[in-house]
Amino acid sequence: MKNSSLFIVLQRMRKPFLVITITYTIAIVGLLIIDGVDNDGNIYKMSIFDAFYFVSYTASTIGFGETPFAFTYSQKLWVTFSIYLTVLGWFYGIGTLVTLLQDKIFLREIEKTKFRRQVKSLKDKFIIVLGYNQITSEIINRAMIQGIRAVVIEMDQLRANELILENFTPSVPVLVADAYSPIALESAGIKKYNCKGLVSIFEDDSLNLRIALTSKLLNPRIRLAVKSTTTNHSENLKDLDVEIIANPFSIISSEIAMALNAPNLLKLEKWIYKIDNLDASLPSFPQGKYIICGYGRMGQHIYSNLKQDRIEAEFVEIDRIKVGTFTADEFMHITYGDADDKELLLNVGIENAVAIISATNDDTTNLSILATAKKLNPNIMTIARENEMEDFSIFENAKIDHIFMPSRILINKTTNALISPLSDKFIEHFYRKNNEWAAKLVKDLIQRIDENPILYEIKINSKQAIEVYKAIKENKEIKLEIFSRSLYNREQINNIIPLLIQREDETILLPDSEIILKENDEILFACDENAKIDIENIAENIYEFHYAYTGEEKKTIILRKNK
Repeated sequence: MKNSSLFIVLQRMRKPFLVITITYTIAIVGLLIIDGVDNDGNIYKMSIFDAFYFVSYTASTIGFGETPFAFTYSQKLWVTFSIYLTVLGWFYGIGTLVTLLQDKIFLREIEKTKFRRQVKSLKDKFIIVLGYNQITSEIINRAMIQGIRAVVIEMDQLRANELILENFTPSVPVLVADAYSPIALESAGIKKYNCKGLVSIFEDDSLNLRIALTSKLLNPRIRLAVKSTTTNHSENLKDLDVEIIANPFSIISSEIAMALNAPNLLKLEKWIYKIDNLDASLPSFPQGKYIICGYGRMGQHIYSNLKQDRIEAEFVEIDRIKVGTFTADEFMHITYGDADDKELLLNVGIENAVAIISATNDDTTNLSILATAKKLNPNIMTIARENEMEDFSIFENAKIDHIFMPSRILINKTTNALISPLSDKFIEHFYRKNNEWAAKLVKDLIQRIDENPILYEIKINSKQAIEVYKAIKENKEIKLEIFSRSLYNREQINNIIPLLIQREDETILLPDSEIILKENDEILFACDENAKIDIENIAENIYEFHYAYTGEEKKTIILRKNK
């Protein structure tokens, strides 16, 4: 209770309450002792109630007059003294109360109480977002589009105010507290049944690890989306059974590897992340020498993938301190100096290179490097890292061939994994496929559906697919193809392609339509809007399911009471 607003009120108002009580007591006792005179001239003693009643309205300067009879001079003298005494007590009490209402600690406790009440009243699915910035703001927006609410814990009061001014609809409760505090996480509803996940994407990997550990201890079943930019922290997070480990630099290097070896896989990923349609131009990178400017975390991941593909890579790094972590082989490929220096770029072979990657954490430097490189080799492919998320991007106007934005990639990975976990699992598994497999799938998706199919997930349980679930419980053989049936004509097939079935620990890519469904199967479909509606109706409507399963209309039985 020591941190509650009620405790603060009781603690701060204790002295004023005692002062008011003592002054009232003195005034009332005096009126009880002093003799009065009634209308007939008889002496009387004022009752406790009359004395309390008179002092109550006199002390507050309301003044209804003398009661129950006109006062004697002795009583009037005492009342005069009592007025000054009790008014001073009230002034002290009101002054303390005003000071309390301006106290930052008290106001913060009031906000905490309001926050807990808002979280307690949440009945919809929600996620907990730690920290508020441009990235998490976009995550909140995307979650709300999917009907998922958000709760935010932010340490900085100014950023919390920015969130409030953002005026999200529905509202987003925000608590000013340390994100790693167990009390704050509990207040945010981490143990609630409808809390579907927690997002921790701070720049500090150690802080993210600490939050993951605390969260898993509070609720082992909570789904976590945590940022990690180093292999060591990623391994530690895996040991904690963190479901979503978002490493934007690893994702960027994987995308470059896909563009080199399997561009159709990258096309599929961009479609799932809603970056491009399936009919977009094929992203591909040339084979040859690559120059990487900036040997940070992003540069190291890119170099590792290029090395696996046996592609020549030359590094340009301005900071010699980073050499401490290099291996001997890596050291041989590093040139020190400013990457936008013409002589330096010529020395590292810019004229013979097929691509240059500017991967520093400074946007101005990245633009300057690529501008210089383009003058020295007009045919070179330019690849840039954009660090700032702005509505107007100067990178897009600089005619750069490929732009990688770690923050945008972090948003795509986090929201997709939290809101559409099956599509995220689909991405993880198709990484192992080749370009021919991906090309065939892209072609099938475009021909059978369209260039931008909808992704729809469903689980065979009593909540999402009650009719299919009941049929399986009755030992009926339900095949996956039932969801492809058109409810306008059962003999026709909807525009639909099953992409994945998750069955306990087994993941089935592009499952056959003849596969027998089981309880708790999770299915990912690519489909159009009409097919999505049919899938929902077959799963939940007893009549539509019966038609799709048997080809016959289910008869409605009407029971009438006998008159």
